[in-house]
Amino acid sequence: MVFTAFSDWNSLLDSSSVALAVESFDADRFELPYQDVTTINITDAQRRLVLGRMRSTCAQDEDPEVFAALSAGHRNCLPLPQPTSHTAGAVARELARTPSDPRTATEWAENLYTSSTSLRRAFREETGMAFSEWRTRLRLNHSLGLLEQGQLVSSVAARVGFVSTNGYILAFRRHFGQTPGAYVRSSLDRSA
Repeated sequence: MVFTAFSDWNSLLDSSSVALAVESFDADRFELPYQDVTTINITDAQRRLVLGRMRSTCAQDEDPEVFAALSAGHRNCLPLPQPTSHTAGAVARELARTPSDPRTATEWAENLYTSSTSLRRAFREETGMAFSEWRTRLRLNHSLGLLEQGQLVSSVAARVGFVSTNGYILAFRRHFGQTPGAYVRSSLDRSA
């Protein structure tokens, strides 16, 4: 198996770019997550792992921990660039831990002793998205694993922070092109 991610070295530093890195793993030794060439969106932690391995001058063996970290990506996750400033980064980290946190950008800014305009501007400049869009994508990405565990759509919507099930279904359809129920059925078909 060969993992490929990312196009040129300098663009690797930008989380929204694409470059190529190769990690080879023996199919007889590792359980492969995909049978065909599959594009997956990787997290910042996975990107740092690949960068670190690319920068190393030592030959690197097949490492089960590296394989597990790289294969943990989800093929359907929406791209989610991470903010780099202290304030926006703190909000992003907390929302990653608790995606259902209902605080608005204004409430986050008050808690972090900054202006809501500064916080919103940081998200827009550092991620290319408004705070609300970034949070919606985070919540939708978290919901994929819950759906695949067989949880009810209404339960998933509540657990990731959507106020209503209908709002969750509409956001899911807008971003993934299908309803959560159709997504679950197609996931079951793929695994069967």
